[in-house]
Amino acid sequence: MDLPLIDLVVFLVYMLAIVLFGASFYFKKRTADQYITGGGNLPSWAIGMSIFATFVSSISFLALPGNAYLTNWNGFVFSLSIPIAAILAVKFFVPLYRGIKSASAYYFLETKFGSWARTYASVCYLLTQLARMGAIMYLLALPMNALFGWSIPMIIIVTGLSVLVYAMLGGFEAVVWTDAIQGIVLITGALACAGIILFSMPEGPGQVFTIASEHKKFSLGSFGLSLSEATFWLILVYGLFINLQNFGVDQNYVQRYLSAKNEKEAVKSTLLGSLLYVPVSLLFFFIGTALFAYYQAMPESLPEELFAPENSDKVFPYFIVNVLPTGMTGLLIASIFAAGMSTVSTSVNSSATIILTDHVKKYMLPGISEKGEMQTLMIASFVMGILSIMVALAFSGVTSALDAWWALSSIFSGGILGLFLLGYVGKNIRQKFAAYGVILGVIIIGWMSLSPLIPDGSSLGTFRSPFHANLTIVFGTTAIFLVGFLLSALANRNTTVQNQS
Repeated sequence: MDLPLIDLVVFLVYMLAIVLFGASFYFKKRTADQYITGGGNLPSWAIGMSIFATFVSSISFLALPGNAYLTNWNGFVFSLSIPIAAILAVKFFVPLYRGIKSASAYYFLETKFGSWARTYASVCYLLTQLARMGAIMYLLALPMNALFGWSIPMIIIVTGLSVLVYAMLGGFEAVVWTDAIQGIVLITGALACAGIILFSMPEGPGQVFTIASEHKKFSLGSFGLSLSEATFWLILVYGLFINLQNFGVDQNYVQRYLSAKNEKEAVKSTLLGSLLYVPVSLLFFFIGTALFAYYQAMPESLPEELFAPENSDKVFPYFIVNVLPTGMTGLLIASIFAAGMSTVSTSVNSSATIILTDHVKKYMLPGISEKGEMQTLMIASFVMGILSIMVALAFSGVTSALDAWWALSSIFSGGILGLFLLGYVGKNIRQKFAAYGVILGVIIIGWMSLSPLIPDGSSLGTFRSPFHANLTIVFGTTAIFLVGFLLSALANRNTTVQNQS
């Protein structure tokens, strides 16, 4: 269908304004430090909004309502783990990274285990970011293609280049300030949408809660202890591990710790950004539940094919285009793009930082000049942006891009958290035992991540993992930590006994 002119204007004006605003930071005189952390002088509220926007992607904006529409609020349990992880972050991780005074999240690993650990973690991070950016841009293009017939490659290329322009030219300041704006747009759009659904119900807002309760839509899932089903406890533990990984070893977050004026401001911004995600994710789940009630009350308003479970993610975009008032549709589409653009811009800048600090300055050009650093950051941003567009285009034809992204991200990033915890918690950990732990952890992660690809009825079926996919990071991280810790403890004990004898 064709987008009404007013909505198209709202959307295009928003996109153009964001690109121009972000690119305007290019004209500020900057050093490499300012390009990476904004000179460590950014306001805590803007950093907090940027952390929030990093949490939220276009996947969240579309998938969370779709998940709640199809099932219940079991997925919201993930958000309930965030306050726990945030408290640990401000108590341990923020002081750690501000204390070591390195722009790289992986310098800490080098101080504990040597250069191999830093290089391993940074390469895994770059691969994860490429997969992440590609998946987000591709998944963003799907509903736009289904609703308006826009070409998927065209959407990917336009979105990717728009983000690349301001992320490359504007640096970290552009990322933070555009994230702050996009976070506000995203929240405004979601609140407006929830209000419109509530007050469009035939019998008033209360009907949403009546219908949702009848269908147990507010359930947080089973409280059983199964390891193969998405129970409350399984999702909570999974969320805790994922969010510890975000706060502890994700370059996107570490740069934000360093961009605040002091540690107190960094703590405030971390708490603001992380805790804000909890009510906003609740809002997304409520929108999905409210949509379910809306179309239960007025089933004739939804095309028959969208009642199919596999099309649940398309219900929210359909509502945006066909029910929202003119002008509001443009705002909501802008919100969806805002969610995707903020995540991609963050990844472009942080990836460029890692390329400079962990590879160029460490191995290629240790004595690089300030001007050379800036040139490297610009080139690295451009290269990562172009590669991410290519990855997004490569996702075309994949049966489930979201499943592919989850599998790739588990394999690429699952081992870093275990290594970090081993270095942070463990004492006198030996390098070779840390490496053994990583090898075993990656094997476990690869096995669990790739198990779903084994065809049903295959002779390899007995090798499939019996565990829920969300336990991949849990088991992988635990294996790395325990192997490195226990082998080191045993070796240290033997050394002590030999010395005493």
